Amino acid sequence: MDRMDNFKQVIFGAELNWTAILTATACGTGALMLFLNWFGHKQSWKKIQWAKARRETSLQRAELAVLQFKESHPGTDTSLILSLSLAQLSKQLKGGTLTPEAVFHSYMEKTLEVNRRLNCCAEVLLESWDQLEDIGSHKDGLLYGVPVSIKENMGYKGHDSTCGVISKLDLPATGDSVLVEVLKRQGAIPFVKTNVPQSLLSYDCGNPIYGLTLNPLNPQKTPGGSSGGEGALIGGGGSVLGMGSDIGGSIRIPSSFCGICGFKPTANRLSSRGATSCSRGQKSVLSSFGPMARDVDSLALCMQALLCDHMFRLDPTVPPIPFNQQVGSLSVIGSRVMLPLDADLESVLFVGGEADPRSVHQGNFILEPFIGYISLFNGYP
Repeated sequence: MDRMDNFKQVIFGAELNWTAILTATACGTGALMLFLNWFGHKQSWKKIQWAKARRETSLQRAELAVLQFKESHPGTDTSLILSLSLAQLSKQLKGGTLTPEAVFHSYMEKTLEVNRRLNCCAEVLLESWDQLEDIGSHKDGLLYGVPVSIKENMGYKGHDSTCGVISKLDLPATGDSVLVEVLKRQGAIPFVKTNVPQSLLSYDCGNPIYGLTLNPLNPQKTPGGSSGGEGALIGGGGSVLGMGSDIGGSIRIPSSFCGICGFKPTANRLSSRGATSCSRGQKSVLSSFGPMARDVDSLALCMQALLCDHMFRLDPTVPPIPFNQQVGSLSVIGSRVMLPLDADLESVLFVGGEADPRSVHQGNFILEPFIGYISLFNGYP
């Protein structure tokens, strides 16, 4: 009993110094928070370094493959291949004048050169070499043998789609997005993922993972965003066709900044299934995927290839409206055509309605019915 009484006296009879206890608790909590913050930063730093190492490895392996191809095919006319439009390239590939291997390695070499200057690539898709070996089975596709660059947020099996956000690193896609599947079905070869701004919602193009992308016309300026990597790569000549996405100008702005053409289809005209976004549950204003290229005819050919039964089967939520061949055969598709103020308007064929002279304001022509947007700025930095 004496021992129990002594114990109670020590516990309940002693005067507690609450100030010291609270101070110690606060210090301990603060130290724990600092440790967790430091540990989180360290883990993020490790993820970023791993992603950079993976990208560097893919670039090095691509450079080695290009070098080996050039040594074994010294007669390849790379400059000729790079000068062809998408329609010309597709025609020569189907006719056998050019081989998919020569076209693929020519654009891969140019992509590596452009990336060294502009930092526009998030990662080279090394699986594209496997697809190249089996490309003969898709010779009937409209994009047979055409290398295509894709925006970083488009799902590609085994690769991250981070949207420039560290928390999305090390979460590789379990399968290809619908558009990537359709591109492959049409004979195209997705060969590189291009850079984006952090969370996509920006008119610039840089993130903590892959760094800052520069404008191909003026490296002191931005290529725009969020499809800035696509704009820079295509504007720099490293890709003949690319896929971007647009909700508030993410295709149109890089297209105008980099001197190329881009098309923003109506929302849900092309499938977005399998793509990554940082805005979950957003239903009021929807994003659209669309093509980017050096000329308008290439955009039309890409839309014709994508709007096929295969896409409608893979994503039943997309209205099964086929490509309009009559509209696609004209020079310009869409409803709003953005032109430089000094453009020769008589040389432009407007589709979708008659242009009202009163609608000419600061270089814009507004056409009805409302179908989509095409940017046709000609290289204004």
